[in-house]
Amino acid sequence: MAGGSRGGFPAWMTAAAARIDLSGGAAATSGSQPPQPGPSPAVVADQELGMAERALSAASAAFISAIIVNPLDVAKTRLQAQAAGVPYYQAPQMAALGPDAILSELRCSPSCTRGIILGSEPICPPDCFQYKGTVDVFLKVVRQEGFGRLWRGTNAGLALAIPTVGIYLPCYDIFRNKIEDFTRSNAPGLTPYAPLVAGSVARSLACIACSPIELARTRMQAYKEFQPGVKPPGMWKTLLGVLSPHASPSQNAVQNYRVLWTGVGAQLARDVPFSAICWSTLEPIRRKLLGLVAEDGDAASVLGANFAAGFVAGSLAAGVTCPLDVAKTRRQIEKDAQKAMRMTTRQTLVDILRSEGPKGLFTGVGPRVARAGPSVGIVISFYEVVKYALHQRNMS
Repeated sequence: MAGGSRGGFPAWMTAAAARIDLSGGAAATSGSQPPQPGPSPAVVADQELGMAERALSAASAAFISAIIVNPLDVAKTRLQAQAAGVPYYQAPQMAALGPDAILSELRCSPSCTRGIILGSEPICPPDCFQYKGTVDVFLKVVRQEGFGRLWRGTNAGLALAIPTVGIYLPCYDIFRNKIEDFTRSNAPGLTPYAPLVAGSVARSLACIACSPIELARTRMQAYKEFQPGVKPPGMWKTLLGVLSPHASPSQNAVQNYRVLWTGVGAQLARDVPFSAICWSTLEPIRRKLLGLVAEDGDAASVLGANFAAGFVAGSLAAGVTCPLDVAKTRRQIEKDAQKAMRMTTRQTLVDILRSEGPKGLFTGVGPRVARAGPSVGIVISFYEVVKYALHQRNMS
């Protein structure tokens, strides 16, 4: 098996798995030889990678994942924005109906039965623009806006994913290694909690650094361009649109730009628990699966173990934190920036619960879970592959 040796975990994929067992003690060494003091070869191989190499590995993984799962992100955001009252049809168009309107068997979309012809122009009723689920979002976006709109916000997603994951995964690796080294020597019982703490701290740093790009992506995906032939604003124009109405000479630059971090509290409230749940679930599953394939597995089976662990952990974390994701979307699509700045995550969740009930807190949970599972699986497995390639290059 590439990068590994018989009787142990592959050094390039499983530094974390070789460090500790699931009960918090040091990992056992297979065979009849007694355990040797000092870090294992897997640990050394993992720690030899620098921050730049880890960031390159993570950014490459994020690039692939962002492109593949973007349509699910669009579906999730549209469903949550619709629940918040964002319209997806033009009301003035419907008001224009007069005595010349002719009823027709025109099908406006698969979920609509009839439309109206005003003169020579087909007019669809408002319910044809109401999203009824993930698949319905896909069908209506493709029919009404074009296939390419399913990748709306991909440029912002890439701009977000590359620095976010470029900060997140490398910092997680480094923090986890340091915490595990410390607890293994001083408090072995706390070692299993290293992934939880490392994931929470690393995600906090990434969220704060990249919150303006997340704000731009959410708005780009939530709002629909009604004018035919008009290209919707990109990431920079979206951010300028958020910033320009609130720029005032009477305020300092910090106050003016603070609006770009609208919803960062809700984002942290979503992402930090997501990371804590994800990593504390992923690491035990990954270690168990890698332990099963350590003797006879090849690179594909190790990749499969990482993807499977990431898929399960990402899906679970996404489902649990969905209410916080709904709150984050509500705050970031709020047109009144002053109101958005005054809103708190707790207040937003209470308002949603009162007006829409428990179901409202899980709006878009389907596409969110469907997105997070493969996304985490792709990022984790691809990240480890690129780390392996870089490690092999350094060794040669």
